[in-house]
Amino acid sequence: MNIIDLIIFFVFTGGIVLFGASFYSRKATADDFTSAGRSLPGWVVGMSIFSTYVSSISYLGYPGKAYDSNWNAFVFSLSIPVASWVAARWFVPFYRKQTSVSAYSFLEERFGLWARWYASACYLLTQIARIGTIVYLLALPMNLLLGWDIRMVIVLTSIAIIAYSMLGGVKGVIWADAIQGFIMIGGALVCLCILLFAHPGGPVESMRMAWEADKFSLGSFSLTTLGESTFWVCLVYGIFTNLQNYGIDQNYVQRYHAAKSDREARFSALFGGYLFIPVSAVFFLIGTALWSYYHATPELASQLLNSSTSQPLKGDEVFPFFIVHVLPTGLTGLLVASIFAAGMSTVSTSITSGATVVLSDFWRRLSSQSAICRDGVHSPSASDEAKCGRGMNPVPTAGEIGGGGLLVLRLSSLVIGVLGILIALALVNVDSILDSWWKLSSIFSGGMLGLFLLGFLSRKARNIDAAIGVVCGFLVIAWISLGNSGIHEYLAIVFGTITIFLIGFLLTKWLHRG
Repeated sequence: MNIIDLIIFFVFTGGIVLFGASFYSRKATADDFTSAGRSLPGWVVGMSIFSTYVSSISYLGYPGKAYDSNWNAFVFSLSIPVASWVAARWFVPFYRKQTSVSAYSFLEERFGLWARWYASACYLLTQIARIGTIVYLLALPMNLLLGWDIRMVIVLTSIAIIAYSMLGGVKGVIWADAIQGFIMIGGALVCLCILLFAHPGGPVESMRMAWEADKFSLGSFSLTTLGESTFWVCLVYGIFTNLQNYGIDQNYVQRYHAAKSDREARFSALFGGYLFIPVSAVFFLIGTALWSYYHATPELASQLLNSSTSQPLKGDEVFPFFIVHVLPTGLTGLLVASIFAAGMSTVSTSITSGATVVLSDFWRRLSSQSAICRDGVHSPSASDEAKCGRGMNPVPTAGEIGGGGLLVLRLSSLVIGVLGILIALALVNVDSILDSWWKLSSIFSGGMLGLFLLGFLSRKARNIDAAIGVVCGFLVIAWISLGNSGIHEYLAIVFGTITIFLIGFLLTKWLHRG
């Protein structure tokens, strides 16, 4: 452990925490916390969307997956252009016209309060699982760098991220994300170059070894195999997951609202999504280059052992090991800092968006506080988004400006962060963190996209149609997730979404003719 690496890491991490917290204001309102006053330029919001994609799941999970197997998981990235184009064309204008910053108020308008709470609960579960997954991955390089117990590292890093998320709100998070995005890209490119030239035969030999070992394979192209992660299974999973991200994920919807104009918001959706594709390819190249490097140097490969158990390192742990034990002094601190940048940006985003959901979808709907519409009409906050009318956001009351809404947001941030810590501690012994996250997200998302598409595309669908569809979709997701269906767990979200939409749509046609 070199003191220079530690200084670089702690200066960077402390700087990001202080920068995010610097947006704290005693005069801030809940609206400032949740939508940044709709004042941010498109490139900043786009970099924030990109940084949300590039979590430590990407930074460590993608190289780990490429090291262990091949580029099959890269197919997920290839699905993003479809989702980002749909978002810029339809989702962004739709949400920018909504009066509520919540992605789920629309579902209440269409199907009732149960639909809003169902989607909100699914979202919160997904984000808590995401926070836990990312925090665990953040702890891996720190465990190797400092030698501290991984559980203690999980708790300490989580406290730092929770602190600036609670203080700075979404404005601080988005600006911090933009800065972290540039550091992430730079760190990944530097590491890839070092890896390629560290190979005894140079970059060409490194890639030749990988090519001959079929490490660049995108998976089987079989159209009949649903029980394995084939090219088509991964592509369809990616399309549905990214449509859900862009279409009904509070992380993204909140950023659409933060942009200063509709044009800037559309640009941010395209920019953030398209930038992720080449950057994710860099992460897979890192994993492939790691495989070639250690297979060309068996004397170094023999060192890939867990220091506490003497067992071979898991794929997710090889890249952190390389960073800590092989990179030159200074670069180790930079790379660990860039991994932290990836994780901090996504965790802080999940915390602030989760807190926004708690405030908008639960607290305000259950609270007896009041809000005044921007046209001066008094409206109970229990339905302020609907009663204020389109194009007019509810203005917080004096009590909320004084800290009521902000208190709920900050307490919610704390609780969500703590629950994420518990998930991280439970994931310490998993084999592949990327597989675990994709399975958890597919299960917890609960077919939210199907419910949204039913409300968005079928104007005649009613409350009972949606409710029956959701129940059936949930049963399908549970059946696939239990592992006895012969269908890969990645497809739980696909079949769940299709079931909810089709059953709701068909019931509309059959039961409500005329």
